[in-house]
Amino acid sequence: MTDFEDRASGFEACEWHAVYTRHQHEKTVAENLSARGLEIFLPLYEAVRQWNDRQKRLMLPLFPCYVFFRGSQAHRMKVLSAPGVYSIVGFAGSPAVIEKSQIDAIRLAVENHLPVEPHPFLRHGDHVRVRSGPLAGIEGILIRKRGLARLVLSAELLQKSVSVEVDASCVERIGIGMAFAS
Repeated sequence: MTDFEDRASGFEACEWHAVYTRHQHEKTVAENLSARGLEIFLPLYEAVRQWNDRQKRLMLPLFPCYVFFRGSQAHRMKVLSAPGVYSIVGFAGSPAVIEKSQIDAIRLAVENHLPVEPHPFLRHGDHVRVRSGPLAGIEGILIRKRGLARLVLSAELLQKSVSVEVDASCVERIGIGMAFAS
């Protein structure tokens, strides 16, 4: 298959895509896709769950029911035949591409063991860029939660977001969302 045929079919060999999985099957799907030779990304966060008799720390997916992968059209059947996979996220029958910068921003926050957690997707707010620290250069939406500054990082295609704690003195405003414009 030529590069042109690959693009025309909806897959770009080096682009990131997402699969929609069965509920609570993200880790199994990620293991299966990885075993099939695909590059995968399953961002996890630590959560504490309380039961009557105990507390337990769990590693949960930041994006429930989604696993990210890099692949080409040649990998389509490998992906779709993996147990727990419902579909490849797409539009009009073609796999949708997730921007590498969005994957990189989320990966950087997770790999630096920063306190990340799922966050409702936001479209409006103060857009900021981190000036220093492990997230230097990353852009997102600044919010306040329990008196702490948090940076919301989004996977726009999935309309899902995560938030990570940041030092408010290390960010600079790069734009104002429509909801806050006067």
